[in-house]
Amino acid sequence: METCRKVRRVPLPAGEGSPAEAGSLRSACMANLSLKNVKKIYEGGVEAVHSFSLDIADKEFIVLVGPSGCGKSTTLRMIAGLETISEGELYIGDKLVNDVEPKDRDIAMVFQSYALYPHMTVYDNMAFALKLRKMPKDEIDKRVTEAAAILDITQYLERKPKALSGGQRQRVAIGRAIVREPQVFLMDEPLSNLDAKLRNQMRAEIIKLRQRINTTFIYVTHDQTEAMTLGDRIVIMRDGWIMQIGSPQEVFEHPANLFVAGFIGSPQMNFFNGKLHKDGGKYAVEVAEATIPLADEINEKLAANQVESRDVTVGIRPEHILLKGSGDDVLHGKVDVSEMMGSEVHLHVSAAGKDVVLRVQTADLEHQHRGGFQYGAELDFTFRNELIHLFDPETEKNLI
Repeated sequence: METCRKVRRVPLPAGEGSPAEAGSLRSACMANLSLKNVKKIYEGGVEAVHSFSLDIADKEFIVLVGPSGCGKSTTLRMIAGLETISEGELYIGDKLVNDVEPKDRDIAMVFQSYALYPHMTVYDNMAFALKLRKMPKDEIDKRVTEAAAILDITQYLERKPKALSGGQRQRVAIGRAIVREPQVFLMDEPLSNLDAKLRNQMRAEIIKLRQRINTTFIYVTHDQTEAMTLGDRIVIMRDGWIMQIGSPQEVFEHPANLFVAGFIGSPQMNFFNGKLHKDGGKYAVEVAEATIPLADEINEKLAANQVESRDVTVGIRPEHILLKGSGDDVLHGKVDVSEMMGSEVHLHVSAAGKDVVLRVQTADLEHQHRGGFQYGAELDFTFRNELIHLFDPETEKNLI
């Protein structure tokens, strides 16, 4: 398989940008990918990935996200060539690569486990693949030094992996991939072994890294926060099927179905059994004792979709619930748990026969409630009517 020609950026004049940016790399070719009805079927007919189709643009950052066992890592491994493709076609650039060996696909993969050689220094770990290619020593040194500067691990080049923290080891694993200057970076849950603080830090580092090396990324995670902050587009998977593809904003604001609505967002969306009423071209939704008129934009969409009065599953995010004292659109509940989070309070409220979660800004609360609510306290609330989601209880598809 023909590989890309790599070109180096012109070094920046003194005082402009960082040394890492001055030495960063870009690809001189198009590293777009296309998966066409790709399937993975194991012995016994178990289908782990069903008809996966996705076009990935050059230099796009794609995140595959979903719960354990949804097929996201299997899909990544098929792209890498570590799993055979049972059916369908995989193109890198305009080259069909179904039967191309992993080493000839011009990709680099970063695993959840750092997979570093314990007896080698950081420098030798990063240089190992280049030495196998019989690359000149000065070129190896240039690439390793440059990657170490990008990742801020220059001071650790002579250390062994056992002398490094988890975050530093993951940087080395990423550096080992960078020096190969691949067309495509594949990352399989690279941050899952790190603690929360390090995950946040490394997530920011990956965003910076993407801007510096300017190539195509495919990233697998079960963490929706990583997906939302890293991806240009997110592919949400469940049981081997694609549930929705879209930008972080699209999948958050316009979930295609009940699964996506519940998976994206923290705390997750609240769901209620409800009834949709249409009266003279206007819609309202009934939840327990409350009847909430829907906003004009939702009315227009429901009318365009020719939705009639019917049973629905009503979805509302915790941050889109408003405390309100009275009215026909009010639900009544009792506080079970009050979690003080600083700038906001998370309330678990028994209402409409279920546990309802509210996120309330402390600045919006009366003074006596800014530290939280007592167990058993009664409160009334309603939904922001322009941010309500409606789903078909049977198909689980979004009706709006």
